[in-house]
Amino acid sequence: MAAVLAPSILSADFARLGADVKETEAGGAGLIHVDVMDGHFVPNITIGPDVTAALRKVTDLPLDCHLMIADPDRYVGDFVKAGADMISVHVEAATHLHRTVHRIKEGGVKAGVVLNPATPLNALDEILGDIDFVLLMSVNPGFGGQKLIPSALAKARALRVRLDREAPDVRIEIDGGVTVDNVAEVAACGVDMIVSGSAIFGSGDIRGTTERMVRQLAELAEREQTC
Repeated sequence: MAAVLAPSILSADFARLGADVKETEAGGAGLIHVDVMDGHFVPNITIGPDVTAALRKVTDLPLDCHLMIADPDRYVGDFVKAGADMISVHVEAATHLHRTVHRIKEGGVKAGVVLNPATPLNALDEILGDIDFVLLMSVNPGFGGQKLIPSALAKARALRVRLDREAPDVRIEIDGGVTVDNVAEVAACGVDMIVSGSAIFGSGDIRGTTERMVRQLAELAEREQTC
């Protein structure tokens, strides 16, 4: 199965957010990635539940809310009410990670945990059986437009091996520095969902760029299936 492309609205034009999201939807995107930053856990401030609720009104695509915030427990319920389909929290930020994950799941939402580039995979040891997906950061979180950290690809491959052995239902998402030029390489590491922001929304052709990336993912999946 082809990896799903998840455009990140962090790089969208907020004056025409609904229209930009519709362009990615027309291009074949499978998720809409919502980067939530609080200026504490990461050095940037973005959006909250109100924008998520507004997005819910303009797209039927699943909303993938990535909480880069210092106190995720405080806001999980708000994002559930706003219409999130997936919520992920950082292992580095959630003091009581097990409780946070189960609070997300109690809202009927898929729960994920996020690892920063320097956080090792063994941080998943005590939570792997409770989650639906792992989000690997391939840049240091906080700003769009960064270059992918190459070691994140080896990390994704290692995680794929581990999940196939221990938790085959858990999916892998990767976020940061994914472009038209490297999306196939990223997907080949065994990831299921790929976030891309500035490469799509800053391209000048949102729909066309989305289509190109989705096409590459489909072609890769077809080649792997015939091997």
